[in-house]
Amino acid sequence: IDLNAPVQAKKQAPSAAKDKKDAGEPKAAKKEKKPQPAAKELVIVPSMIDLRVGHIVDVEKHPDADSLYVEKIEVNEDEPRTVVSGLVRFIPIEQMKNRDVVLVCNLKPASMRGVKSFAMVLCATSTDGETVEFVEPPKGSKPGDRVYFEGFEDGTPEEQLKPKQKIFETIQPGLFTNDSREAGWYNADKKFHKLLVGGNVCTTATVVNGSLK
Repeated sequence: IDLNAPVQAKKQAPSAAKDKKDAGEPKAAKKEKKPQPAAKELVIVPSMIDLRVGHIVDVEKHPDADSLYVEKIEVNEDEPRTVVSGLVRFIPIEQMKNRDVVLVCNLKPASMRGVKSFAMVLCATSTDGETVEFVEPPKGSKPGDRVYFEGFEDGTPEEQLKPKQKIFETIQPGLFTNDSREAGWYNADKKFHKLLVGGNVCTTATVVNGSLK
């Protein structure tokens, strides 16, 4: 054995070397999470619903559903809207043609037995459920005219109602006709806001105190 040979240093175990290295390095500070802004509460008002005057230019029975009509309704757009309505039991097809109606225009389009519907005709139902009638715009109304609730003239409708927000479902329980067959909306304080076109009220033929949908 050569006593003058240089003594080799023992290799440090990997874990010990790592601990030594870590001990000499400052730990990175944890990033603080920024508080998220609180979600703005949605205030639902009836002017969010896009209501317009429509004119039924064509109607036929749904090919696959005996209770449904398929209508073509003019609302002063590039072409009439296709609308599917469950009115066969209540309104004869002869009384559907060439009628002025009130349309809910910003519901999400929905397929009804294979036919996509792009609006909903607003109707009044009697308290016993046996009579269903159109909500009729005042005389002189034209297709595309805006229909609005008294006191909400300046509101802007949503481009399309989002189903998760349940805007129409929140307003609908307050939609009624009054003792004078005038259509409108009762707010939480039971104040009646008439449904108007150009300052004139929408009505029904006979239904009083009936729900609208």
